[in-house]
Amino acid sequence: MTSKSDDTVLKSIHNPNISHVLHPMTIRHLAREWLKEDTPNFDYGGFVVGEKEESAVLLMKSAGVLAGRPFFEAIFKELECNVVWENVLEGSYHEPIKAIATVSGKVRQILLGERVALNIISRASGIATAASRLKNIVKKLGWHVEVAGTRKTTPGFRLVEKYALLVGGISTHRYDLSSMIMLKDNHIWTAGSISQAVSDAKVVGGFSTKIEVECRSVEEAITAATAGCDVVMLDNFSPQALKQGAAEVKEKFPNIIIEASGGITEDNISNYCDKNVDVISLSRLTQGYETVDFSLKVRKEGIDPRNLTVKL
Repeated sequence: MTSKSDDTVLKSIHNPNISHVLHPMTIRHLAREWLKEDTPNFDYGGFVVGEKEESAVLLMKSAGVLAGRPFFEAIFKELECNVVWENVLEGSYHEPIKAIATVSGKVRQILLGERVALNIISRASGIATAASRLKNIVKKLGWHVEVAGTRKTTPGFRLVEKYALLVGGISTHRYDLSSMIMLKDNHIWTAGSISQAVSDAKVVGGFSTKIEVECRSVEEAITAATAGCDVVMLDNFSPQALKQGAAEVKEKFPNIIIEASGGITEDNISNYCDKNVDVISLSRLTQGYETVDFSLKVRKEGIDPRNLTVKL
């Protein structure tokens, strides 16, 4: 759990309204599919509570960066419930226990959306929190360019994870296979050579799509740059080999983008922040991240929901 003394978390993310990148129809579709998955037929618990009007408080129970508001809202909108946020912004850092929002509507509908909405916001906030820590680490080092997530996302959950990276202040890398052409070892082996693979990629990518080549050596990187790729990934290089290799490639091709990837974590990322490296990518942000703990408590007269610690 992150505490106030942990200054590796950005206390406030000064981003524009990142939610504007999300398509309303896409969010609505996801919300409907998530709700259908969680309640495919009978709502037995809903029979117990009925349809009286209630309100529930969303509590942030562990420290972190808030992310996922648009998805949380979309879930309850489908259930004809109203969400009113406290004075909190997407991307803002909070200590527990903090009341974040109030959800109002028919109690059966509130509880229909409860677990789905909590699953979304806890995971999105976990990614944004981890991303903000990385952003702050490289910022303190004075490193000049970008940290990025990867395409190693959860099937069906990619939009939330990629969105949370943006909220946390780092790059999403390519969103999907259509976003950028990345030529990895299997592409190169099948095409016959790096040069041939890049040449073939240019036929379909044209002027508007960047081409990146995954390279296991400096020689491969120079071959890829010579063939005309836009980005070379120095994959699984040690920090020292990375610095030497990046310097050699930049000397010959000063305008090439150099990405470092492979084995990079929050603990060792500072070793890879070199003046000749433009992007550092890592998959830990969307694989094995720690979630932020939230709960949703129906208001009961005379009881402060912040004092209720039972997890639902």
